[in-house]
Amino acid sequence: MGRIIAIANQKGGVGKTTTAINLAASLATLEQRVLLVDTDPQANATSGVGVDTSALGHTVYECLCAGLPAEGAIVKTAIDGLEVLPSHIDLAGADIELMEVSEREYVLKGVLRHVVDKYDYVLIDCSPSLGLITVNSLVAADAVIIPVQCEYFALEGISKLLNTIKIVKSRLNPQLEIEGFLMTMYDSRTKLNNQIYEEVKNHFRNLVFETVIQRNVKLGEAPSHGLPALLYDADSRGAINHLQLAEELLRRRN
Repeated sequence: MGRIIAIANQKGGVGKTTTAINLAASLATLEQRVLLVDTDPQANATSGVGVDTSALGHTVYECLCAGLPAEGAIVKTAIDGLEVLPSHIDLAGADIELMEVSEREYVLKGVLRHVVDKYDYVLIDCSPSLGLITVNSLVAADAVIIPVQCEYFALEGISKLLNTIKIVKSRLNPQLEIEGFLMTMYDSRTKLNNQIYEEVKNHFRNLVFETVIQRNVKLGEAPSHGLPALLYDADSRGAINHLQLAEELLRRRN
């Protein structure tokens, strides 16, 4: 059975979607079967793997709010082994639409239940909020990867997210665990970045990934071309870092 990993942090701009896109692409490059689930209404993960959001017939919105099976919305990407369950701006209203649904926190889990066995990994790119769709993602997931930007304010939001994970684990999904904290946008030349890294490492210890995602221009440019960094510039630091992350994830599982 595939491992479902939510990539979550309610603070925006920490590299969450960048991580989702590039980790998914890297795992696929390492011959894993991967489904990238985009639950952010901005649909950046969808466009970031080269899918034209304006040409989509169905998205995760119809799966959550209209009972469409996931197979009816999943699309292939240019990367062998990587498929995406795309998002759409319509998803912005899904929290309200699901409020009256019975067992509303389990809807995404039900959607993924029928396809998870087709993949080695299912990565869920969560929206930068702690709303009902993000709760759905945490309920559906086996584990969570938490990207943490190497800046002071990035630390402030961790406690809120950890509290949400604790509540979800105690009430809705007892199997949920933290896969790891991923330090992003790291610049070893700055004292603050090194201090933040050491603080997170000292506090969370072996829950922090050994791999660090360094600041990289190519990593920022790649999404505008609808490409993961591996296809945009395979020799870039951003592409190499995410490949290292994928290898570390596979080592942890084996």
